[in-house]
Order: sequence, then structure tokens, then C-alpha cells
Amino acid sequence: MMDVTPTPEHRWLQRLAGDWTSEAQCVMGSEQPPVTMRGRETVRLLGDVWMIGEGTGEMPDGGTGRTVMTLGYDPEKGHFVGSFIGSMMTMMWLYTGKLDAAGRVLTLEAEGPDMSSPGRVALYHDIIEMLDDDTRSLTSRMQDADGQWQQVMSARYRRVG
Repeated sequence: MMDVTPTPEHRWLQRLAGDWTSEAQCVMGSEQPPVTMRGRETVRLLGDVWMIGEGTGEMPDGGTGRTVMTLGYDPEKGHFVGSFIGSMMTMMWLYTGKLDAAGRVLTLEAEGPDMSSPGRVALYHDIIEMLDDDTRSLTSRMQDADGQWQQVMSARYRRVG
């Protein structure tokens, strides 16, 4: 049995627990206007050290997508760890991340497919910012082949329970 003592990073994750509504803007291509999608997410805790977020939301094609995000903090590694899966994709995203010095912004890093260049692997940042106890944002950006960061999605979450 491992000794599980929650750290300040675990307590930061605990702030995410609850029911949330979201409104997201997604960029579908450089020549297309952003698409707005609405959704809901329930975040629950697994013990004191893991969070599991289960979401449902509108998809650009009019369907409904389902997502699962897991996040924890690994004191041995000194960074956040996690995963993301969605019903609209076959890839499991594996995260590592760091919290900023102010304790407001968690930047998660993962590798994934470059949506504009098939076959190329790109670096992604999913950035969670706690704006206040009942409002948070998520910004996803991808590093293109020229090393420039391109925002692909932004969402604002409001606690409803």
C-alpha cells in the first residue's frame, strides 16, 4: 500500500469537482469561421488525488460527443499527469503538466496529430485557468510545423452544481 498524502497540487485539482456547463469556440480551418458548441461536464474525485471529468457536448456536425479526462499529480515525477479520450476520435491523449507560480493556470502538454498536415505529430497545450471558484477556461493550442502556436479551441466553464 502506498502512502497517499494530498499535496497543494491535488487540492488544486479538487477545486474542479462539480457540475459545469460550457460554451466552446472551435476553429475548423483557417478559411472557416469558428464554430460555437455547448456542453456539460461532471467532475468527480477518485479519492483525494485524482479527478475524472466526464463531458457531453455538441459537435460541429450536429451530433453529440462524449469525453473523459483524468488528471492527477505525481509527486515522484514533480508534474501533473493525465489522459483524455473522446467518442469522436480513436487516439488517447497522454498529458504531463505544470501549474504556474500563482496557482491559477495548469498547462498540460501532449502529442497528437497535426490536423492540417496528415502524418505529422504536433505538440499540443491544453491550458486550464481557474478564473474564480465557479468559472474556468480551457484553451487548446497546437504548435505548427513552423514552431508557431495556433489556437484550435477555447471554452468557458461555469459551475452549476
